Amino acid sequence: MSLVKLYDTTLRDGTQAEDISFLVEDKIRIAHKLDELGVHYIEGGWPGSNPKDVAFFKDIKKEKLQQAKIAAFGSTRRAKTTPANDHNIKTLIAAEPDVITIFGKTWDFHVREALRISLEENLELINDSLVFLKQNVAEVFYDAEHFFDGYKANPEYAIKTLKAAEDAGVDCIILCDTNGGSMPYEVADIIAKVRKQIKTPLGIHTHNDGECAVANSIVAVDQGIVQVQGTINGFGERCGNANLCSIIPAIKLKLKKDCISDEQLRHLREVSNYIFELANLSPDKHLAYVGKSAFAHKGGVHVSAIQRHPETYEHIRPELVGNSTRVLVSDLSGKSNILAKAEEFQINLDSKDPVTQEILEEIKEMENRGFQFEGAEASFELMMKKALGTHKKFFQVMGFRVIDEKRTDDQKPTSEATVMIKVGGKIEHTAAEGHGPVNALDNALRKALEKFYPKLKEVKLHDYKVRVLPAGQGTASSIRVLIELGDKISRWGTVGVSDNIIDASYQALIDGIDFKLHHEDSV
Repeated sequence: MSLVKLYDTTLRDGTQAEDISFLVEDKIRIAHKLDELGVHYIEGGWPGSNPKDVAFFKDIKKEKLQQAKIAAFGSTRRAKTTPANDHNIKTLIAAEPDVITIFGKTWDFHVREALRISLEENLELINDSLVFLKQNVAEVFYDAEHFFDGYKANPEYAIKTLKAAEDAGVDCIILCDTNGGSMPYEVADIIAKVRKQIKTPLGIHTHNDGECAVANSIVAVDQGIVQVQGTINGFGERCGNANLCSIIPAIKLKLKKDCISDEQLRHLREVSNYIFELANLSPDKHLAYVGKSAFAHKGGVHVSAIQRHPETYEHIRPELVGNSTRVLVSDLSGKSNILAKAEEFQINLDSKDPVTQEILEEIKEMENRGFQFEGAEASFELMMKKALGTHKKFFQVMGFRVIDEKRTDDQKPTSEATVMIKVGGKIEHTAAEGHGPVNALDNALRKALEKFYPKLKEVKLHDYKVRVLPAGQGTASSIRVLIELGDKISRWGTVGVSDNIIDASYQALIDGIDFKLHHEDSV
């Protein structure tokens, strides 16, 4: 099985995305995670562009990686100077990376309008920059910027730029779809023509402006490309880069080409979520392969079928990429959904049991009132246990009060919550302040319950969503609150619905705490 090398540029191209910024410490941690995943090359940044990238290349030398090589990124020399005197080239070498990747112009339009030099001068600066780098670094890659657009505009000149790199003895020439507008059929056709004229190994670097970055990368591999560049989760400028989380399983499972091991592939979802977390972004549940919804089934016919043969509605086994099959519960559900969820939660439920139909009817009635269990599986599990009479009552909330007070117009409101709970025969009456009424209520509940259940200190609130239900009643409308909580091991979602936002939040918070206690009790 032929080997396709993976070149990750999350730490450079990925950080050019809106809302994404990594500390040097984050970049080091991500590099280790990518190394464990089996990525062959990790592009750390552009050493001459900012102090953070300079610090990364300095600090990464102290780290021990299993296999990955660290690449530094930069450009060809400037016009009217030599490589030996070019600040950018010297900075790249001074960073002492394992690999240096530089980009150059392949589109005659860019040479004339951006560089404002002759086409021949551009060929010279590509060649002598790469010749100089090859004399100083063991491995050198050339990114042919805007190659596909350049080829479509002037194929003869675009090939000349590649030959200038080839003549320099570069190790790999990467064909770039920099504007991200090329179509898969164009990419396949152009690569086939390039391979007849260029003998140097080729790579691919695509952007996602036409929603084809992954498709273009896969087509390129099918055409004989040996290096694929991209980012984890498709992070990148504008619409993003080619998403390695989709490309890697496609190469390995669909094209049957080698890139990482089977064991490393099973950590793909974990790496995806890890980098979302460091980027301080909520994971995109709809991502192919690694998204939470990638193997989620809602329709009763689908669920019934996958229980017999998963391949009926799943294109791969989710465990191969570290994911899992999920069954969603909604007003579209049939008995098969309920039974599948019961099995998932290790609850013994029989299809002929009247309770099954009772749960199904209750779900439909609750969803009609605005409840949604698709993102609140913890609430659903608790509801099933209550219907079966297996729900254990760890505490009773005897009452609560929330005060939100604004004393002067220029002063922030203050929030305080008071709760009274009963655990066994003991009553705990306590109060707490918070940033807003919901946070105050959350703090008061925890303060009261942690005395009896210290494990609740592990629970963190990760997400809080409020949706006004379409009742056409303005501020008197019903509210649905979805929250996500988690501990060191897992995360779970709960839901609450009411025409009072505090009450809806309370329902979701109580379910979140109750779920944690049930799972601790079963360990």
